[in-house]
Amino acid sequence: MLKTRILTALVLLPLMLAALFVFPADAWAAFSWLIILLAMWEYARMTPLRGMAKWGYLGLSTAFAGVSWWQGWHMPQAAHLLALVFWLLVMPLWLARRWTVKSPGVAAVLGWVLMLPAWYGFLEWRPQADASHALTLLAVMGLVWVADVAAYFSGKAFGKRKLAPSISPGKSWEGVYGALVGVAVYVVIVSRLGWISVGLPVWALVLLALPLTAVSVCGDLLESWFKRASGIKDSSKLLPGHGGVYDRIDSLIAVLAVSNALRVLGGL
Repeated sequence: MLKTRILTALVLLPLMLAALFVFPADAWAAFSWLIILLAMWEYARMTPLRGMAKWGYLGLSTAFAGVSWWQGWHMPQAAHLLALVFWLLVMPLWLARRWTVKSPGVAAVLGWVLMLPAWYGFLEWRPQADASHALTLLAVMGLVWVADVAAYFSGKAFGKRKLAPSISPGKSWEGVYGALVGVAVYVVIVSRLGWISVGLPVWALVLLALPLTAVSVCGDLLESWFKRASGIKDSSKLLPGHGGVYDRIDSLIAVLAVSNALRVLGGL
């Protein structure tokens, strides 16, 4: 299993980096939508969306993404505010009360709330193919990876108190603390390297990164709850050794939405 995971990562990481740094804006929009669409398909498998309703939903979402790109639309501020309300207020309640989705209509709207802000985050953090924007988006994505790795190792070494045992038994509070420390160090490093071009001092970036770390952890928990509620282990088998696309970007979906909303609403 570990060998398979490593081989898959060795294929996917260069592809992601090539797309991030080389693809022109239109190719990047299509590539990033493919990622989101696959995650949306996996999400739909965990909801009451079935048969033609599921495929119609995915087709309608893709048509919207195409028109949005063609017309040069950006997320309005009200939509960014909605994304913040969802991830900072609704999502913790969702996890605490373990809500389930029983209506196809609710499932469809929830999927758009989850996925569309993440896609716009991909586009708006990297509006053109230059190193500055690519590095900034890479720094945002790197925050998720660092949080995940730091949480894993600190949880393995020190984990005693379970974070959400009924949702994801492997996660611990000690893992969360390790993620916070790891991300704080990471942000200092990448800001010194000049990867983050948002015009904020290092201390302010660290203060913003800490709640983003919490959002990253909760994004993972939310997808874990979706899987548990629907009785499946992985969102799909698309990525050998890794499960599905949604399994790999559940935290990133949340962080892209929240970080981009903070950037836009904060005028950065």
